[in-house]
Amino acid sequence: MADPITILTASAIANLAFQEFIKSGAGELAKKFTAEAIAKMSDLRKIIVAKLQGKSPKVDEALVKATQGDSTALDTIAKNLDVLMDDEPEFAAEVKVIAHEINIGKIQDNSSMIQNNYDNAKGWQTKVEGGTAYVGEIHINQPKDS
Repeated sequence: MADPITILTASAIANLAFQEFIKSGAGELAKKFTAEAIAKMSDLRKIIVAKLQGKSPKVDEALVKATQGDSTALDTIAKNLDVLMDDEPEFAAEVKVIAHEINIGKIQDNSSMIQNNYDNAKGWQTKVEGGTAYVGEIHINQPKDS
């Protein structure tokens, strides 16, 4: 099994670093992360900004937009962060460790979900923290050859 620190992508790291600006405020963030993890997000962001700032006007603009809550700017930041992490393994190791510490501070949702289905009904219950959730069934009926 891969070490969790090594599987963090530049995109995931950029998302963690700018999470407090992208999400709908500190209240929502406090529901998902511990205070220590939120403080580490600030540290991670400062390290990333210090390395990326001044690289190009497009990157500088993306950094400003991300701090203003524009999630589309994260793509530009992630691409440049990925290149920087490839070029500087020490920097990559540093940001991966901080990102891993932030992930450790994620508050887990251990709530239960109860569903009662009757009369051959089907139901799906999901908890999605990120990404795309595909819920349901797909039936593809092939036409019969005549």
